[in-house]
Amino acid sequence: MAAFGLSSQNEARSEERLASVIEKGEYLARAGDCVACHTSPEGKLFAGGLAMPTPFGTLYTSNITPDVETGIGSWTSDDFYRTMHEGRFPDGGLIYPAMPFASYTKVSREDSDAIFAYLRTIAPVTQHNREHDLDFPYNNRSLILGWRTLFFEQGNFKPDQSKSDEWNRGAYLVEGLGHCGMCHTPINALGGNSEADAFKGGLIPMQNWYAPSLTSNKEAGLGDWSIEDINDLLQKGISHRGAVYGPMADVVYNSLQYLNDADTRAMAVYLKSIAQDSPKPATSRLPHAESSLLLSLGKSVYDRECAVCHGANGQGEPPHYPPLAGNQSIQMDSAVNAIRMVLNGGFPPGTFGNPMPYGMPPFSITLSDDEVAAVVSYIRTSWGNSGAPISAAEANRLRSAPLQ
Repeated sequence: MAAFGLSSQNEARSEERLASVIEKGEYLARAGDCVACHTSPEGKLFAGGLAMPTPFGTLYTSNITPDVETGIGSWTSDDFYRTMHEGRFPDGGLIYPAMPFASYTKVSREDSDAIFAYLRTIAPVTQHNREHDLDFPYNNRSLILGWRTLFFEQGNFKPDQSKSDEWNRGAYLVEGLGHCGMCHTPINALGGNSEADAFKGGLIPMQNWYAPSLTSNKEAGLGDWSIEDINDLLQKGISHRGAVYGPMADVVYNSLQYLNDADTRAMAVYLKSIAQDSPKPATSRLPHAESSLLLSLGKSVYDRECAVCHGANGQGEPPHYPPLAGNQSIQMDSAVNAIRMVLNGGFPPGTFGNPMPYGMPPFSITLSDDEVAAVVSYIRTSWGNSGAPISAAEANRLRSAPLQ
């Protein structure tokens, strides 16, 4: 009887440990934003099938439910770790780098095992993976070997012993599981990036949104932000310094709002530390006469359409109506995001910390290209802002571009 009681206790402890690992895995899967790619609109959780347009054709995400026939139900934890760490399928096949294995290679074996344990608890879905629709020669998987040689360095996260535990936790999440570099590092013509350009920002291919540099105080500008404001932006989607829209709003909605305060604060500490360079004065590509006319028109458009929320002097009403005066995201060399917001409007994500976000209406129907260019130019150059004016042609290009 005593042996039976001891066995029951051991089984109970084992079940508790497994439940704890699964709970941790669910949290880490949120941190890695796995749901964003592996769940298609109106599709089953983690069953894949999401179309991912790229400059090389369209990729379709895979089924990672524990279905034995069409998902990862026959995989082992070793197989899953190999996928995360090496970017290879269990049979050694090469994975297209749309999966961020160049970042996931830094994920620890313990965390990988926890995510795998969680995924095994998801309801299995029988759904065959759809064949990718890639242009020639990119449909030849063997070319990935060349890409890997140029752009992939397999390895583990190496803590910086000169930094705090909090800083290193933030670095682990930002560089590894959070794969922030996938958007915030410029992508070259081969679909790769350079470690020397890490987090320096760039246009997100096919999405027509600009991911600002996290190292530049003129773009994301996080070096000048308080830890509290960065933390709020990550976790709530809004702060007294700005709000997130576009692809970043999806990241906050699907992933960052679920992280605990300690982890988002650690990310904030790390992000603030890497934003160090000084702003450079903007240079206008427009003739002086044209920019002067735009600014004159822009003030009248701003006073009529924008001042009621953002204030006569661009001061806003934070956190719900972001300030425009002194807002680095308005002054970036790339005006893509500012133009997109005027044309298409948008909402920050609905989050636990901000469940009923205030949005901005679209003006693509009511404003002409000249008016859009004028008001964006006015905002970028007024109240001490150091951005450059933009042209009506730039506004027209984004008006005509497909929304992603």
